Amino acid sequence: MTARWDGRALSEGLLTAARQAVDSGIPEGGRPPSLVSVHTAGPSPYSFYLRHQARAADRAGITFRDITLAEDLTAPTLREVMRALDAEPGVDAVILEHPLPPQLGFFSAVSALRIEKDVDGVGAASLGRLLAGQPVHVPAVARGAVKLARHHGASFPGRPVTVIGRSETVGLPIALLLSVRGLGADATVTLAHSRTPDLAAALCCADVVFSCAGQPGLLNRGNVPEGAAIVDVGLSNVPDSTAPGGQRAVGDADVADLEGWARAVTPVPGGVGPVTVATLMESTVLAWDLLGRGKAL
Repeated sequence: MTARWDGRALSEGLLTAARQAVDSGIPEGGRPPSLVSVHTAGPSPYSFYLRHQARAADRAGITFRDITLAEDLTAPTLREVMRALDAEPGVDAVILEHPLPPQLGFFSAVSALRIEKDVDGVGAASLGRLLAGQPVHVPAVARGAVKLARHHGASFPGRPVTVIGRSETVGLPIALLLSVRGLGADATVTLAHSRTPDLAAALCCADVVFSCAGQPGLLNRGNVPEGAAIVDVGLSNVPDSTAPGGQRAVGDADVADLEGWARAVTPVPGGVGPVTVATLMESTVLAWDLLGRGKAL
């Protein structure tokens, strides 16, 4: 029997704790935390993430605002948008949704934020602190994925773990978070990616697999070792005439094929996603705390 490492109960607990921190922490003359999400127009596999951010912020007592970027936006203008939010005293946390069109220069734009406001931890300074083992904010997907695995009993010190995917915002941060000395990590990490010639060989000894490839059906009995747990971070839309809009969200794991073979699989949706959103709210409360809890200085 393959266990389902669901993330919804953990998410609820994290949001409750965040709300308690907000309600008990607003100083006289202060205000609640404020989060701004900056994103492009139009649908994507991640469109639902924005809706869940708004709901989770409301649950946590966080003021939420989203900014839709103009379709003809240029990279210099995007940097100005980020600099303006960085300078705005009523904003504690900013997340720049990705992926963005390459010409907009995601890393240049997000690195315009001071480290306290880079709530998704994906700017140059934030990633550098993570590499040094002294993170301020950790990318929400990476932190949420590792937090979910730990919640369901995964132990990492010394254990073999494989991460599939090397994006600077998801795969690499997960590998760093698992590799860093202390912090309950210290895993023995293998990093596989699109140029890995033999995925089964890269996975052969893994106790836990974190998959961030965005390739439906990538993981099956042919490459996953028996008894491994899969934390499925992949997200794709596939045609489904029975689903609203004719599409449904799926991860990288072929869940039907892995039933009875894998020790555990995180569902998509309902696994890493809810924990990622709750972790983002946790980080927003931290940013608010670091910046003075909304108190006029």
